[in-house]
Amino acid sequence: MNKRQKQIIEYANKNQSFKNKDLVAFFDEKYSRETITRDLSLLCKQNLLKKSGAGAFVIYSLSEVYEIIKEIDVEKYYSIPYTEREIKEKFNFEIFETLEGDIFTKEEKEKIEDLQKEFIKNFSKYDSQTLINKEFERIMIEFSWKSSVIEGNTYSLLGTEALIKENVAGKGKTKEETQMILNHKDAFNESIQNKERFQKLNVSDIEYIHSVLTKGLNIAKNIRTGPVGGITGTKYKPLDNLFQLEEALKKMTVLINKKELFFEKAFLGLILISYIQAFEDGNKRTARMLSNAILLANNSIPLSYRIVDVEEYKKAMLLFYEMNSIFYLKQIFIEQFEDAVKNYFN
Repeated sequence: MNKRQKQIIEYANKNQSFKNKDLVAFFDEKYSRETITRDLSLLCKQNLLKKSGAGAFVIYSLSEVYEIIKEIDVEKYYSIPYTEREIKEKFNFEIFETLEGDIFTKEEKEKIEDLQKEFIKNFSKYDSQTLINKEFERIMIEFSWKSSVIEGNTYSLLGTEALIKENVAGKGKTKEETQMILNHKDAFNESIQNKERFQKLNVSDIEYIHSVLTKGLNIAKNIRTGPVGGITGTKYKPLDNLFQLEEALKKMTVLINKKELFFEKAFLGLILISYIQAFEDGNKRTARMLSNAILLANNSIPLSYRIVDVEEYKKAMLLFYEMNSIFYLKQIFIEQFEDAVKNYFN
């Protein structure tokens, strides 16, 4: 997006609706009507603006997609106590329609596609299945460790490695912490061994991943039938009945299966399972694992999240819960994808 197009978006942000001639006047006729029309057409194509009317009555306004991808000052947002923030307190069923549009910018798509090409090139140099297995084991260990840390697990990276490779439980660690790590290992291996299962997503696939991740942790395996407890640090309340949860999961799978780009599928799995909160516990780890299963199913590299800042990850997720903003989560997703490509099979 060039400077002029950014100014058009800023203008749209301040004006509920406008015409081409309004922009020509705004720029003091510095640019022709034809130039402005091309800019408007491009911004509509990118789903940042929407167009209505015909002929001389065409008007433009900000799209719903822009509302979820616009830049947000995260530090300023979180300087407001959560009890005082104006947010979307209930689940927004319109989110599925909004996310049908392009959720990554042209520049973001190009970056991810270039990284994917780099991964394919690096991976092609590995002609030993033993070495390939060892590298995937390294990703699995680091993912099992960091995903569990996000959930409050106190295992260290080296402790996780000893548990997974040597079956040595960490001293002073609870049975639940140990089981959580081992469940991540099993779910990761299931995703590698059954790649084809996640090429087209079904609700049963989500339930299956959740059941593996929560095995032996006294967490109900099925979709919950009642309300879930409050989420720390937010006024957002997830859906509270089985019918709505089933409907949301179905809408999510339809949306993901519609997408052509694998990284959009993976990103949507990451954010929507966490947002829907279909299970009594284990939702976010299920989201991270399913997202990785989608990446693996599309011959891409899974994310280990080894360098993610846990607090920032949680802030990004809460920002999506409260404002349906994917701005910060996209940054984190792309950063973690880049780290995976640069760190593994390299």
